[in-house]
Amino acid sequence: MSVDVRERLAELGLRLPEVSAPKGAYVPAVRSGIHVFVAGQIPLTGGELTLTGRVGAEVSPERARELSRQCALAALAAADSVAPLESVVRVVKVVGYVSSAPGFTRQAGVVDGASELLVEVFGEAGRHARSAVGMDILPLDAPVEIEVVLEVAPHQGAA
Repeated sequence: MSVDVRERLAELGLRLPEVSAPKGAYVPAVRSGIHVFVAGQIPLTGGELTLTGRVGAEVSPERARELSRQCALAALAAADSVAPLESVVRVVKVVGYVSSAPGFTRQAGVVDGASELLVEVFGEAGRHARSAVGMDILPLDAPVEIEVVLEVAPHQGAA
């Protein structure tokens, strides 16, 4: 890919966080062929949940959008643990889960935080298919959770 991902992150004033330890019986990311599947990322700061609650009640949509962006950055760190970010060909799919107060219907705007970060980092290769889903509650009472599927260059020497 033509974008220097680490340089672009630095230009944006961002750095990859440490990959958070799984909160269950799974791994943060798996590479299968030319795809990397990243487990759902919740907003963590120093290994602790950044904020809890439902969007549209305890958490404002604007703050949830920022948390969605934080989750996308964590997803990139998880992906980088199994395939270097420099090997990303494109972002294929993003699924955003939003813990929503009754009547809250702006899930897409919340998940835009993650989508916009991926486009900022990867340019056109960051544009992706997406789902934004409202949920009653998420693990640990997180306001948002983001999962990502990336296409990466084939392993050297792979058929």
